[in-house]
Amino acid sequence: MDESVARIGANGTSLACALLRGAGPVVVFLPGFASDMQGTKALFLRDECAARGRAMLRLDYSGHGQSGGRFEEGTIGRWADDAAEVIAAMVPEQKLVLVGSSMGGWIGLLLARRLGARLAGFVGIAAAPDFTAELMEPAFDDAARAALARDGILHLPNPYGAPTPVTAALLEDGRRNLVLGGPIPIDAPVRLIQGQRDAEVPWRTALRIAEAVTGEDVRVTLVKDGEHRLSRPQDLALIGAEVFSLRAGAAS
Repeated sequence: MDESVARIGANGTSLACALLRGAGPVVVFLPGFASDMQGTKALFLRDECAARGRAMLRLDYSGHGQSGGRFEEGTIGRWADDAAEVIAAMVPEQKLVLVGSSMGGWIGLLLARRLGARLAGFVGIAAAPDFTAELMEPAFDDAARAALARDGILHLPNPYGAPTPVTAALLEDGRRNLVLGGPIPIDAPVRLIQGQRDAEVPWRTALRIAEAVTGEDVRVTLVKDGEHRLSRPQDLALIGAEVFSLRAGAAS
């Protein structure tokens, strides 16, 4: 497997990434909130790309995984900038298929605006644009709001591990980067995969993304028994089929 691990300096922070060399367009995996490039979906796609001789870029945002920085200092805008910096350093000219998982779907929609014609496709896996404003903030009770105003940070229960810190800065920046309130200018093919038993992201979010995307080549796949992670073998097979169908089309 011809994969090289690198560290990119951006805004005084060392960002970890791994580039698998191969044919383009390059698959770029964008992890979720408090997740990293060693997750099940990222490694599945890395192995599938290696088997097919395709190129793939994985990365960790600042404060995530093997990258430097503190998670508490991160925001949606900063993490989108981190991803843009890694892309610019590692694959500066190639066409890209962005694959965004959960928060990575939001990051990917923000990056799509910057990439223009370089975007060969977008795959959202339980994509969660605007989740800070639409899912987090409405769930806060009065005590949580008071603590956030007083301390600037909350630690929310996390079903997958240790409590997750959520800062006032993250919420404020999230409001500045909302995407679902207007058109999402993407002309490249868009594929959205969403579980209908997702306890974190309402499945109708995928329909809202599809409606907001300006391009016509948009498809939504609902997995009736699928949960948020979509990491079962059948889920991974579905993700791979969508990703590689886009790559085949972009390469033809």
